[in-house]
Amino acid sequence: MTTKKSRRNRAPVAAALAVGALVLAACGDSADQSDTDAETDTGAGGAEEITLTYYNWATDLEAQELELIAEFEEAHPHISVQLESVATPEYWTRAEAMAASGDLPDVMYMSSGYVQEWIHDDLIINIQEYVDRDIDAEQYALGTAEDAQHPESGELYAFPYAFVHTVLYYNVDAFEEAGVPEPTEGWTWDDFLEAAQATTIGAPGSQKERYGHNFFGRYTQIESWIFNNGGHLVAEDGSIVVDDNAAEALAFLESLIHEHEVAPEPREMEGMENHEPFTRGLSAMWVDGIFALDSVRNAVADDFTWRIAPIPRGPQATEDVSYGWSDLMAISADSDHPEEAWMLIDWLTGAERPAETVEAGKIPIYMPAADDDAILQPGVQPDNQEFMLEWGEHAGPTSFTMGWGEWRGYTGGDGMEAFLDEVLNGRMSLEEAIDRTETRGNEVISRFEQ
Repeated sequence: MTTKKSRRNRAPVAAALAVGALVLAACGDSADQSDTDAETDTGAGGAEEITLTYYNWATDLEAQELELIAEFEEAHPHISVQLESVATPEYWTRAEAMAASGDLPDVMYMSSGYVQEWIHDDLIINIQEYVDRDIDAEQYALGTAEDAQHPESGELYAFPYAFVHTVLYYNVDAFEEAGVPEPTEGWTWDDFLEAAQATTIGAPGSQKERYGHNFFGRYTQIESWIFNNGGHLVAEDGSIVVDDNAAEALAFLESLIHEHEVAPEPREMEGMENHEPFTRGLSAMWVDGIFALDSVRNAVADDFTWRIAPIPRGPQATEDVSYGWSDLMAISADSDHPEEAWMLIDWLTGAERPAETVEAGKIPIYMPAADDDAILQPGVQPDNQEFMLEWGEHAGPTSFTMGWGEWRGYTGGDGMEAFLDEVLNGRMSLEEAIDRTETRGNEVISRFEQ
């Protein structure tokens, strides 16, 4: 049986894609399922006529998803599927309303950042029995799914369909013009600072024509630096503690703005999309998720050459660490048809899903699809997109806890992102931001312990 863990160190992702996956151990006699006794009609051949509801946030892939659903319905003629796609953040507003009214869909997308809350509130069901019965662990990178395990039993409550991690985007032309070497695995903060200084254009004490780097307090732009300095935001007991290594990483990031002047205060780029300072040539480097690959590709076009690279190591790091998480599918506790709902999840996450229907910039959990040309996209920028698989070999911890979206500030309001932005904008000390992050985080988490 898996014991409760607060620091989540996952099995290497790309290694799993190459040689096998972590098998998630079953720790119970049966899955926690709803009864399948809803009133249904009987179709030809005696099978129940069943309608499943399927809720996701992949609005840009709705047409492809409908094609997959049609194929599923053809293979299972007694089942029809009603799809509703809603983009985030409205997706979660709607999901919370459906949960409150007891009208959740049968199958729904689930975030690694929220799944522990949904498990805690009994809104999604245990699917370990289905996984043990139907999934060939050698074909799936199940080691990415630890965030979806019950914190005490270790059983799985949501199934991964894709993996995402953060990388460093960099402007190759800017590096070549500045005469600095391109990033490699194992490069350090000192190497990064040298590159940022060399690629920054502008006089000291003034707004720059181009900055070496750009970032703000968003989790995808901060946590990688923390984990690549051996830091953590979640202590062994599950409390929110910004440890010394994490504080060192935050101090280094602040120094890029206020000491070295190689990055702008976030307010200078206010109103832009996350990728725009980089894609418009206003910064030579930027850290964010691989989910941004398509946005960067479309925005840059042929304006300059760019590639992706590892996050640099801090002085406390002993190895490279990538920060990543799984996107998941879950069966709601409101479903009257958990068996059929699982059949749909199995169909949508395995061999039946063509690689070209996977969301752009995401790595399929079904391993045979991960190195498909539709995923790696040869012939377009970046010319090293296969690096996203290599960097997955270094998958490390996350900071996901119950209430993560609230205390981290992902959902807005009074959280770590807002506190860090105040620091980066020169309106709050880092010490105060750390203190407020810990206080806020532990207030939020304590609500789930009552």
